[in-house]
Amino acid sequence: MQNLVILAGNVGATPEVRTTQGGTKITNFSLATSRPKRDQDGKTMKDGEGRRVEDTEWHRITCFNGVGKTVAQYVEKGQKVMVRGRIHYTRWTDDQNIERYGVEIIADEVTFLSYGKNRQERQGAAQDDEADDVPF
Repeated sequence: MQNLVILAGNVGATPEVRTTQGGTKITNFSLATSRPKRDQDGKTMKDGEGRRVEDTEWHRITCFNGVGKTVAQYVEKGQKVMVRGRIHYTRWTDDQNIERYGVEIIADEVTFLSYGKNRQERQGAAQDDEADDVPF
């Protein structure tokens, strides 16, 4: 059996990078995935304007090594990405001695399905600069 998760969605916030006491860099970001909301008959629900109503779920994505470095450098809020990895459950006891549980996706691979906003702006500026050049 294999622990395999594949998610495609929108990045919810700029990725955060932290360093452990041992020097390992960890990059985290949130990913929103959506699916159509269905009524009790299994039909897709629509809003008052006829648009499909969706349920959105948020996932915590954790990246290490080269994947983490690439994500930290290039991924931006709102960007569409596909994450391939594994699900990881954690359990800990908080300061008030209450047992807590968490879940995260450990990413083996992050594929960019769209450019980040800054990349699009840079490309647009580069194209504008090229149009200003007059060949001699």
